Amino acid sequence: MAGFELGDKVEVLDEAIEGIVIAIEGTVITLETKDGFPLEFPSSQLIKSGRVINVGNYEAFQAKKEKESPEKRKTKVPKPKERNAPKMEVDLHIHQLTNSTRGMTKFDMLNLQVETAKRQLEFAIDKRIQKVVFIHGVGEGILKEELNYLFKKYPVDFYDAEYQKYGLGATEVYIYQNS
Repeated sequence: MAGFELGDKVEVLDEAIEGIVIAIEGTVITLETKDGFPLEFPSSQLIKSGRVINVGNYEAFQAKKEKESPEKRKTKVPKPKERNAPKMEVDLHIHQLTNSTRGMTKFDMLNLQVETAKRQLEFAIDKRIQKVVFIHGVGEGILKEELNYLFKKYPVDFYDAEYQKYGLGATEVYIYQNS
């Protein structure tokens, strides 16, 4: 198997995805699609594109045998739904942000939660993380309203997160990436 290098044009096996290699961490290759989205794949799922490979019957048999080996079946390839799942979750429940709320007013707690959300959102924008879920809980809805006000200041869309997983207590943010 040929190694990958930064800048290589690659295609994903069994999927209609292609892009340019932008990062290599062990056997995990990050490619950037023509739409500017970074996606991670195991190197075994990628091939360099733009060249023709001539393969004989023996090589085809070996490749098929390798693909069907029990060791290969154990490696889990994420399903498309999992691959598009949010990469980052931020729990804004006050007990997750501080060891003790002793001496804090409700205003202080709300400020800590909003500042944490702002810091994490800016981190996600800086690191080009496309989806972030902010877990705020249901409560009286004050934190949710403050988050809505905060998100309107950024180039993002925001909406209720997946109900089955979070109920009504979370907001998902989609961050627009500049090419």
